[in-house]
Amino acid sequence: MRPMTTPTSSTLTGLAPVIDADVRILVLGSFPGAASLAAGKYYAHPRNQFWPLISAVIGEDLASLPYETRLRRLLAHHVGLWDVLAGCEREGSLDSAIRKPAANDFERLRSLCPELETVGFNGQASGKFAPQFAAAGYRTVVLPSSSPAHMAMSFEQKLAVWRRLVDVPDQAPSLVTQAPLF
Repeated sequence: MRPMTTPTSSTLTGLAPVIDADVRILVLGSFPGAASLAAGKYYAHPRNQFWPLISAVIGEDLASLPYETRLRRLLAHHVGLWDVLAGCEREGSLDSAIRKPAANDFERLRSLCPELETVGFNGQASGKFAPQFAAAGYRTVVLPSSSPAHMAMSFEQKLAVWRRLVDVPDQAPSLVTQAPLF
């Protein structure tokens, strides 16, 4: 993906990816909220349901662990984190307030994460990128947002969809191809 705009000095910068060569599932958010940017941590808002959701999906309570330990344990389960946007201008934390978005450089993803099979999109804003990842041969799952602003679904309803990250149909063909990513 090419950046939609070139970041400027007033542009907010996102967080570094949490990935390694063994990642099989990558969860992409849109862009960190204000609490996450201030803390320098993914999903730092105390009401964000990401850590409880992913904990239930992988079967390990990450939410109670210190942040750095969470990240190491998440990678041990072959799950990575990143955002679709590298930067943007935004007041507050809502995706609808994003201006001048600049996409992350996903061209190198295949070499950084050669085992990657599934890309989950945390919410509809990041889910707009799903067709590009699907066209590149990845299995994609658009997830209900874990954001505290998205409370239309119960935790249990969200979790039922989030479980699709690990519930791969038996008849699935080879999910990762050698075609160029974007």
